[in-house]
Amino acid sequence: MSAPLTVRNRARFSPRNSRDKTVERTVHIISLGCPKNLVDSEVMAALLAADGFALADHADDAETVLINTCTFILPATEESIAEILRIAELKKEGRCQRLIVAGCLPQRYGAALIAGLPEVDLFLGTGDVPRIAELIRMLDSNPSQRGTAHIGKPLFLMDAGFHRIVSPPAHIAYLKIAEGCSNRCSYCIIPRVRGPYRSRRIDDVVSEARHLAARGVREIILTAQDTTAFGTDWSGTSRLADLLQELTSIPELSWIRLLYTYPESLTGDVCDVIASERKICPYIDLPLQHVDDGILASMGRRGNSTDIERIITDARRRIPRLALRTSLIVGFPGEKTGQFRKLLRFVREMRFDHLGVFTYSREEGTPAASYDHQVRESTKEQRRHVIMEEQSALSFGIGQSLIGQILPVMIDGPSERPGYDHRGHADRQSPEIDGCTYVKTDGCTMAPGTVYRCRITAADTYDLYAEIDDDEE
Repeated sequence: MSAPLTVRNRARFSPRNSRDKTVERTVHIISLGCPKNLVDSEVMAALLAADGFALADHADDAETVLINTCTFILPATEESIAEILRIAELKKEGRCQRLIVAGCLPQRYGAALIAGLPEVDLFLGTGDVPRIAELIRMLDSNPSQRGTAHIGKPLFLMDAGFHRIVSPPAHIAYLKIAEGCSNRCSYCIIPRVRGPYRSRRIDDVVSEARHLAARGVREIILTAQDTTAFGTDWSGTSRLADLLQELTSIPELSWIRLLYTYPESLTGDVCDVIASERKICPYIDLPLQHVDDGILASMGRRGNSTDIERIITDARRRIPRLALRTSLIVGFPGEKTGQFRKLLRFVREMRFDHLGVFTYSREEGTPAASYDHQVRESTKEQRRHVIMEEQSALSFGIGQSLIGQILPVMIDGPSERPGYDHRGHADRQSPEIDGCTYVKTDGCTMAPGTVYRCRITAADTYDLYAEIDDDEE
């Protein structure tokens, strides 16, 4: 899903080869894919702004369009290419002078993209984020460099020294605590395009969080390919619990949320610090992918179904009001009807608060692409539909059980729903992922980023409806 990065402030740029006039250079950034990619886009936006670019709200208004691509699975690759071709049409009309493609797609396919996408002026990989302004200047000074690819090793790891222009809403920001992955799941291309796992230091992450909070961010969402592995590369053991504890000391922050936890690495100390700290949302994103032992082994996942059930039970025991999100893959090579039915029973029994399902994507360059017994696309889609129908019923029931309860809700902005003045998200809802909470305030204006105690009055499959119960927290 795309996330256009828009900024309202426009800087003026004085070109280096001319001191007697001022020229405005404009860039529009389109960020595709995951929150981790969005952070890279925000870093590039800040680098370009510092170099004199004005950041345009719309591609139609920009001299340069930068697309930060995703290639995690085939649909993401197709979306990236479709977006490149859409912007290429603007070049034909003369509005766009430069089209730059960055991120996972170039890192994966490299110079092979040049012949197939001649409209693109520059390709750069995931490791070349810090060079974005330098490479655009190179195009200016040497037009013969158009249509080239600069794909270095995928080893870039941002730190607090890199500024970001946080995309709206301004009160929420993703905080990338690590880069790359060393889990080597058989279906996944990420280690190839993002490199091995490497995490930042605790003081560096806290420094960035303090900077974000000082600029008005009230909720930070921790993200990485595997947040539970944080610190293992430099200390030999996970330091996620220590990081969470340090982040709670930032007074301006209201909420801290945790995404992308690997189930086998979700330890009791992490659960305990979540339970003991009011600022940490009782929310864990726990991508499981499957529950059948044979499929898990074929996927290259650690652990088995017994471990998974134990981890979930323990997390729910330790953390009051815990909301669990998971993601699953159906149609993995060799998945038999009985193995799918086991997964479906597991979904019914575990009653996840939020759940997403992917159909297996046969990705070139991954071990699973060569596995025998590939599942038909129609079967994959049918299995996905069955699980999502089951989850819809479960989600509706969970929502109904919340009616009458009082939950903290962070206001995100005005509501488009009649009868509800504001839209927000409860601590059990990750913004833009899990649905939202519509709040009735009788016409009172509520500032985005403010947290209120709200009584849930109604619920549908994914969204909640509430009214203010008391003063803000």
